[in-house]
Amino acid sequence: MLAKRIIPCLDVKDGRVVKGVNFVNLRDAGDPVELAALYDQEGADELVFLDISASNEGRATMVEVVKQTAGEISIPFTVGGGISQVEDMKRILRAGADKIGINTAAVLNPDLISGGAKHFGSQCIVVAVDAKYNEELKDWEVYTHGGQKGTGLRAIQWVQEAEARGAGEILLTSMEADGTKDGFDLSLTKAVSNAVGIPVIASGGAGKVSHFYDVFTQGQADAALAATIFHYKEIAIPDLKKDLKSRGVEIR
Repeated sequence: MLAKRIIPCLDVKDGRVVKGVNFVNLRDAGDPVELAALYDQEGADELVFLDISASNEGRATMVEVVKQTAGEISIPFTVGGGISQVEDMKRILRAGADKIGINTAAVLNPDLISGGAKHFGSQCIVVAVDAKYNEELKDWEVYTHGGQKGTGLRAIQWVQEAEARGAGEILLTSMEADGTKDGFDLSLTKAVSNAVGIPVIASGGAGKVSHFYDVFTQGQADAALAATIFHYKEIAIPDLKKDLKSRGVEIR
């Protein structure tokens, strides 16, 4: 079994890290390059950068942030946001990213997944999925545009298609759990983990150490991503890893 990974997430807007609850009410959480270097030192296994600025200025800022960060850290990092074609991927990878995260652009143009995988390899392509339970569908629905637009797509079918098209990982965010600190959505995570053969990164809802244990054991996630609890020093990564190891979770 592969060792489980702990991944801090930096939501970057206009060159600063921000965090909200259920995708809204954003507040400042610091400088992305400084935070990235800190997480590297603390033993994070990877980092995820999500550029949530929609403007061209935000995307230009992200390229600079990626370059600066690449010089400060030794762990892999994924960059997503504003990436809608293979050329965008190339620019971000050249700036120092190890993987590319695509979400809305992949739903609008699924060929982007296969195009990216063909050019850079599946290990480079992370398909991010924002999902919320839909009572009418009696299933989880995929949302795009930062959680603003329901697509009618069923999350399980979409992750299977993403895998078939060459995605190397799924970054799965439960919109209902995001920022709540009430725990990961275990049923969603388990359903997606069982539906694909590629690693699933669980995101949304981490609030305490036991939530990570639950998502690795019950949710069957390969990695767990969190933001608020790390940014505001509520849980230290070394302490989290020590606790998980003591409970029998294979961790790096």
